[in-house]
Amino acid sequence: MGDFNLTVILDAIRRTSGGLSRVELAQIVGLSPQTISNISRRLLDQNLIVEAGKEGSGPGKPRTILRLNPGGMYALGVHLDPAVTTFVVLDLVGAVVRHSRIKTPGGNDPSAVITTIATEIAQLVAESGVDHHRIAGLGVAAPGPIDLDNGTVVDPPLLPGWDRVELRDALARATGYSVLVDKDVTSAAVAETWAGGPSGAGSFVFMYMGTGIGCGIVLNDEVVRGTSGNAGEIGHIVVDPDGPECDCGQHGCVKSSAIPQVLVAEAEAAGILDGSGSEGSGAEVQQSFSRLCELADAGNEKAAAILDKSAVLVARAASVVTNALDVERVVFGGPFWSGLAERYLDRIPALLDANSAARLIHPIEVVGTGVGEDVGAIGAASLVLEHTLAPRAQRLLLES
Repeated sequence: MGDFNLTVILDAIRRTSGGLSRVELAQIVGLSPQTISNISRRLLDQNLIVEAGKEGSGPGKPRTILRLNPGGMYALGVHLDPAVTTFVVLDLVGAVVRHSRIKTPGGNDPSAVITTIATEIAQLVAESGVDHHRIAGLGVAAPGPIDLDNGTVVDPPLLPGWDRVELRDALARATGYSVLVDKDVTSAAVAETWAGGPSGAGSFVFMYMGTGIGCGIVLNDEVVRGTSGNAGEIGHIVVDPDGPECDCGQHGCVKSSAIPQVLVAEAEAAGILDGSGSEGSGAEVQQSFSRLCELADAGNEKAAAILDKSAVLVARAASVVTNALDVERVVFGGPFWSGLAERYLDRIPALLDANSAARLIHPIEVVGTGVGEDVGAIGAASLVLEHTLAPRAQRLLLES
């Protein structure tokens, strides 16, 4: 119970940007002033919070404000996308201390990728100057499906050769850190709740725009993972009944109609892009897709038409999810998002509103991520902070 109360207080402080006094904490979390005082002392002794001055203008003693200590704890995050792998060192308030980004090594050899990741992590920690004793662990955001219990990547469709790869244990051996693995879309949603500001509050879906398209789900400030940790797979939602056949046998799924690889292939077939980037590695798809976005922004009507159509298709998929979950917000982000941001934010809000079952009751806000391009890696690092510090029902279970 003591550990649970500690995390409740820490979470309350974290969610208030200006900090809280002990009196305010007692009012918010419903614990006695003595319990608040005792737990605050523990947190101060552990360097997880600091006393940040006094406030108070009326009668009575000024109140001491408690805030998170950014340097009290750190976490490492890795986002493995088929196109690009991103790394961050995150402090306790969710700020990026150091980051790097590399093209995901090609080929079908997971062990080579794992070795590369471990080498990059060691270099990043050294460059950050962070005391490695204050690093709580390493979080990894990987394409689904995943086996959460075993930390295993299970045959992701866009990472050939990655069937049943024991990513968690392999990285733990290679780096020496405790490792957590979660789905990329879930990690992005976690990042938004920890570091996104207003866009990460309440109930929302995070539309992840990467080599694939998926969604992370947050309901009433709680990340939804599903039975096996694989919630958010939207690749087989039909968004274009007359579209190309998908490997699932349906026509016009998100996976066969709207992901970057498909859009690049359309551009190549239309003569807008040269070469065969759509058939290359994830990094080559990303490079070709960036070129497609640049052409559209420069006024190429055919390129613009391909991206405008994709906005309609993605809006249809988002509508299915928002209607099913009754959320207040759709947040877009991911490694392929920046090239789409202006176009999607201009078109998708009206499309979502037109298809919203609850539009006469509440609007659906559509925004870009408040976290930035490193959202997947930040989410992976936030997984470590969440696991270590956030209130969880399991902490209430008493050992028999």
